Amino acid sequence: MKKSDTLNQRIFTVEEIKQEVIRIRLKSKTIAFTNGVFDILHEGHIAVLSEAASFADVLIVGVNSDASVKKLKGEGRPVNNEYSRALVIASLIMVDAVVIFNEETPLELIKIIKPDVLIKGGDYTMETMVGSKEVLENGGRVEIIPIKEGFSTTGIIRRISGNE
Repeated sequence: MKKSDTLNQRIFTVEEIKQEVIRIRLKSKTIAFTNGVFDILHEGHIAVLSEAASFADVLIVGVNSDASVKKLKGEGRPVNNEYSRALVIASLIMVDAVVIFNEETPLELIKIIKPDVLIKGGDYTMETMVGSKEVLENGGRVEIIPIKEGFSTTGIIRRISGNE
């Protein structure tokens, strides 16, 4: 089996992740979940994903679909399509599974996965983090990881386009 085949096996549809979560739970493993656009992967993303992986046995990452990114970020985004973004995230050693979701928020996905730990970067609070209430009600916990200053996809795009 080629390595690229293995990577594709780490990218799930919403329906497939339901079955994968059942398999993970049968092994008594804990699940951490985070999500994002991950349009242009940078050091800040790596820092959050690395720390997120330390909170549980398995790290599942939700990646916004192209349609949801356009709604959230505007017409010029995403720069990279959803499959490319999911493949890059799936290739990271700390990531166990990737699922592309179509909604603007990952709330429905969080309700399906029922993670033991929900993680976001430090630009969120408990009040603004989608799914935090549901995870806490389910007996899980929420972690906010301080963001690495100076790293953002928007900033990178501005520098590339000469607007910064």
